[in-house]
Amino acid sequence: MNIIDVQNLTKYYGKSRGIEELSFNVKEGEIFGFIGPNGAGKSTTIRLLLSLIFPTSGRATIFGKDVTRFGSEIRQDIGYLPSEVFYYDDMRVRDLLNYSASFYPGDHRERMDFLANVMELELNRKIRDLSYGNKKKVGIVQGLLHNPPLLFLDEPTSGLDPLMQRKFFDLIREENKKGVTVFFSSHFLGEVQRLCDRVGIIREGRMVEVSDIHTLQKNNYKKIRFIGADAKVDSEFPGISNLHKEGDWTEFFYSGDINLVLEHLAKVQLEDLSIEEPTLEEVFMHYYE
Repeated sequence: MNIIDVQNLTKYYGKSRGIEELSFNVKEGEIFGFIGPNGAGKSTTIRLLLSLIFPTSGRATIFGKDVTRFGSEIRQDIGYLPSEVFYYDDMRVRDLLNYSASFYPGDHRERMDFLANVMELELNRKIRDLSYGNKKKVGIVQGLLHNPPLLFLDEPTSGLDPLMQRKFFDLIREENKKGVTVFFSSHFLGEVQRLCDRVGIIREGRMVEVSDIHTLQKNNYKKIRFIGADAKVDSEFPGISNLHKEGDWTEFFYSGDINLVLEHLAKVQLEDLSIEEPTLEEVFMHYYE
């Protein structure tokens, strides 16, 4: 069953492109990654699905209901963490979360305390005294507070330190085990690979590809850089592309069995070596063109 179904969704801001002819679906119970560079249309898509803005053309449904006609009804069963969070500075965290909880039926105090403990969030502090990362924690707790069956997370880890990111990922996995469907937007390929079942890749407002995470990992590039005296790499070696020098470093992209390229590099006298994940922008530039 599809929780989200998007058909030819298009949004223009005057003559400026938001998204164009976007079509995809999100299945019940999956963690769907939505990735692309900044400005690709990720947040526009989420705002359209939440009916915070309205499409130029096309349609989308959530829980089988049209998002434009039934937006307020649908939002009762959705948790949303925007990429940027803004709150009343003079409110205490607990008061703000209680106010948010009042929009949903039931008593959410126990749930609030549980989430605050997991995210190490101090409930009695004022919003103005919080760092950007702690404000992001408030947004996470707020989005999960009412046990929604569908979560929209827009760049959720920005501002969180690595330890807190790990706790956040563990929390989302636990929610998913309970049946929660997650729509996870990011421009970090690595965190999407660790968390998601399927991935939709958006670029310049259009969907480039939708694939399961194993296919994406199999086809993904690594960026390999090394320093070596008079070191040369065979540019014709299978899987190597975009080979060039950058100062003392030689750099190239590699797609394939990492053991094979390491055997190839073992023939070179190396002073230093790094193997890292390319940025998403580099993946788009060198893989999807």
